[in-house]
Amino acid sequence: MTSFVLKIIALITMFFDHVGYIIFHRFSFMNYIGRLSFPLFAFMITEGFKHTKDLKKYFFRLLIFAFISQIPYMLFISNLSNVFTLNILFTLTLGLLAITVYDKSKNKLLGFLFAILCAIIAHFLNFDYGWFGIAIIFIFYIFKKKKIYMNLLFIIFTFINYFYNYITTLRVEYLFIILFCILSLIPINLYNEKKGKNTKYFLYFFYPIHLIVLYILTLI
Repeated sequence: MTSFVLKIIALITMFFDHVGYIIFHRFSFMNYIGRLSFPLFAFMITEGFKHTKDLKKYFFRLLIFAFISQIPYMLFISNLSNVFTLNILFTLTLGLLAITVYDKSKNKLLGFLFAILCAIIAHFLNFDYGWFGIAIIFIFYIFKKKKIYMNLLFIIFTFINYFYNYITTLRVEYLFIILFCILSLIPINLYNEKKGKNTKYFLYFFYPIHLIVLYILTLI
């Protein structure tokens, strides 16, 4: 699979997830399918870091669209929760910062500690996917060439992230969420390191636009 195919799968599953929230709220087959989305975006951030010609432009492009998307995101989640949350593009931007600092650090321990700091910030400032989002971006970056470790750590962190909710609520739906999140490893492991079609700005604009459209549909 090319990066283009992975991005399209991520977009489609994200759209399913958001439509599922509008129709069924939190737990439905659409939301389960949607669990594939974020790990694919997280993985592609590490690919973007690897292949970008201008890291600063890549970082600031993500950050600018994160700010652009925040109001559409807040309008969308206002139907679901009153808790202030920063949208997924902020999570991807912070994850990109974490792996950049680690990559550029002469002292890898300090780079690792910085990544932990980013995860803590994501958790306490209510970034979408929180610490888990930063952790899996870091895992995909560090263990990209060691697929067994990458897959195993991803599965472990997925269980850590969701299993507490299952234990405290005993809702079987969380087991489906864990399962479908882990299934994202299938397209990730099928990635052939080829770019495919260029979708750079389509991806950035799709995110806020589809959130606005879904919000408007809830008002009709």
